[in-house]
Amino acid sequence: MSNPYAEIFRAPGAKGFSAAAFMGRLPFAMAPIGIVAMLSQTHGEYWLAGAVSATFALTNAFISPQVSRLVDRFGQAAVGGPAAAISVIAFLLLILATNQDWPVWTLFASAFLAAAMPSISAMVRARWSEIFRDRPELNTAFAFESAADELIYISGASISVGLSVSLFPEAGMLASTIFFAIGASAFLLQRGTEPKVRPVDAAGPQGSAIRLRAVQIITLALIFVGATFATAEVSAVAITKQLGQESGATLVIGVYAVGSFVVGLILGALNPKMALRRQLLIAVSILAVTSVPLLFAGTSVALLAAAVFVSGIAISPTFITAFGLIERRVPESMLTEGVTWVMTGIGIGMAFGSFATGWVVDNFGAQNGFWVSVIASVAAALTIALGQGTLADKTEAEAPEPVAQPAE
Repeated sequence: MSNPYAEIFRAPGAKGFSAAAFMGRLPFAMAPIGIVAMLSQTHGEYWLAGAVSATFALTNAFISPQVSRLVDRFGQAAVGGPAAAISVIAFLLLILATNQDWPVWTLFASAFLAAAMPSISAMVRARWSEIFRDRPELNTAFAFESAADELIYISGASISVGLSVSLFPEAGMLASTIFFAIGASAFLLQRGTEPKVRPVDAAGPQGSAIRLRAVQIITLALIFVGATFATAEVSAVAITKQLGQESGATLVIGVYAVGSFVVGLILGALNPKMALRRQLLIAVSILAVTSVPLLFAGTSVALLAAAVFVSGIAISPTFITAFGLIERRVPESMLTEGVTWVMTGIGIGMAFGSFATGWVVDNFGAQNGFWVSVIASVAAALTIALGQGTLADKTEAEAPEPVAQPAE
């Protein structure tokens, strides 16, 4: 049996743009925590560090879809290049402002401008879509990129904090900026695989991709999934501290991401033919069911790690099928923006999930933080269940899909 991942990388240019995209995405995991690590050491105020990091994250959540909309209209290199340059310069100014003890407002201004960074994750998926549109290999490619996102999540934050603590406060952010500059440049310079700019169909949907019902439903569901994702981090830290084994938090968070990483790769290799909307419903339903044992797993680090591992198995399948649905339900002229909205939903969910879990932990105890995960995952399942009609392809009821292609 041939390796499906080897097959997708036989496409001309695939290895090059995927490798560059991996490096270019590292700052999405490194920068937020890197800002906190840098400023907390140099200024000694966690509120300031958190506020500057939040400025970057929330501004990026708002700006990123707008940048992606321009990418769809004018091309990846034409828009992504200037946006990446602004972001790199702003990151360097943030590092310099920290090192030289410039006024506090310069920290916020630099973080605001740095948020112009384009969504490499959305652009790399747009390139895979250009190569494998309407072919089963696309699901494998999306599975690979989701697994890559998991690996970035596992390693990025640790690298950023480790460098800042072991070398000098700005080391994590400096490394993050260098990774982004090299990765984004290498990605955007590979023009041969850049998707063609497609004119907006006058008879089709106009304006932003977020106006499409399918994008709204999937983005809302992924906000809830992002909240579930973030709950594991906060609750793991709180419970292991309560058990007197703070170092165990790294293990617990690691196995959560590893479980998702492994299952995502398996799903991409199997490439099931079931309709994507049904796959997504199954994935978020599993996410809801496996979140319940977390409520009773706070008695030991080993039990907590096992429960978190099981609860993480549905994360990557959820992301893979969600991006697959976006690729099929959004016009080609809006694809990059559509993917970016979904990724923005994940980020917003993680931000609100962390806040909500922290509040619950402070007021009701560490173990009860997982109630946020239960409620959020059930809400995600209900959202996708109620949206099945909208997410369905109109051809599903008319004729069966060809065996060689994923069923719709």
